[in-house]
Amino acid sequence: MALADILPVLDADDRYLALFHGIAAVADDCEGQPPRIDTEPLGADVSFDTLARWFRHWVRVRHRTGAERTLRTALVAGATPQWLAAVTLTAVTDRYFADGGHALDFLDKAFAAIDLVGWQHANALLPSVVPVLTAALGREEMDSWRHPVDLVALAERALRGVAELLRAARTLRGSWREHAVLGRAVLGDDPEAVLQALLDALQEGASPADVARSVALAAALRIAHFGTSNDHSDWDSAHHTFSYANAAFGLIMRATGDGADVEIEALCVRAAFHGALAVYLDRYLNVPPARLPLGDLRAHTPAKLRRRFLDACDRQHQVAEAARIVASHLAAGHQSADFIAVLGHALLREDAGFHMVQNLQAGVRQYLAWQGDPEAAPILIAAARYLAAHSPTPRTRHQTAQVARRLMRGGAVHEDASEAEF
Repeated sequence: MALADILPVLDADDRYLALFHGIAAVADDCEGQPPRIDTEPLGADVSFDTLARWFRHWVRVRHRTGAERTLRTALVAGATPQWLAAVTLTAVTDRYFADGGHALDFLDKAFAAIDLVGWQHANALLPSVVPVLTAALGREEMDSWRHPVDLVALAERALRGVAELLRAARTLRGSWREHAVLGRAVLGDDPEAVLQALLDALQEGASPADVARSVALAAALRIAHFGTSNDHSDWDSAHHTFSYANAAFGLIMRATGDGADVEIEALCVRAAFHGALAVYLDRYLNVPPARLPLGDLRAHTPAKLRRRFLDACDRQHQVAEAARIVASHLAAGHQSADFIAVLGHALLREDAGFHMVQNLQAGVRQYLAWQGDPEAAPILIAAARYLAAHSPTPRTRHQTAQVARRLMRGGAVHEDASEAEF
């Protein structure tokens, strides 16, 4: 689904590569797996309030069948997409940063997949994510969120009065514009101050989606400032927080639309608060912080910058160079859509794993949410840095895709000229 999400921003010649990567990933996931046996919905006529309470209970006690049958019952009864988003988001955030952020991200992608194929197929798709929700471990069960600071206790205290804040500030909605200021506040070293900044924003009229967007910016800034002196595997720590924050933004947008009850909003906004605490825990990845490049203001054409970026991804250890090229493109006032397409091309020629695809998808979604605001430039820089840090790969999948495309068009697979001499 991450590849389908970025399909519209790719160059036309690269879209077949995205489809090829997606098909290969699905085949890898399905290989050797037993067929899925679907459960049946409950036979009784049950109210939506009761179904919401039951679903949350079954997820909390890790009862897969109970949660799945409850969800199927709601779908058959005609539950709206907004209701489904609110109920599933509430259930998954009863655990903190569940499954290292994967549970929330998979839920977000399930909803995006239904958008793509049509809501008439929701009963076939949405229940498939239930095993992830019921099996996930929450970070409240781990020492890193409890010691030396009990972040769970801090969050519980901060969230206690959120419903009242949202109710009191409802008339201020739509006027709050301090997303970048709040995003940078989330990068602070004091978790209580970070949570207080979120509460202050809600009090000033920020919607849950506004807060989630600011947290996603903070998570992107962790990657933009990621110090390359860290262990290479630490990129994934920052990545998981960013993908979680991106998913939280998407799900909160779905669940808290027009007419949403403040009690529901208060439950849904927990995802943003949990994401902010994950950003706080990643602070060591920015010690010392990598500087954001200013960009080369000399007249570089988009085509030249594209070649420079792809050349950089042909070599290892080109994180700083990749960041400079993106900054130069944006500073020169070139169309950001052009460079997003370049990032997509650079990704698809690699043997990209799920994290590489997931990171670019999150970066594109978050950058586009800012609608060209210059404050969003670090999001694209973060996406470029992460991509460059994981390039180049052997690119065997790209070669296979090119051969397959040539054969589909009736071409022949010829030997390399140097091999033909033997």
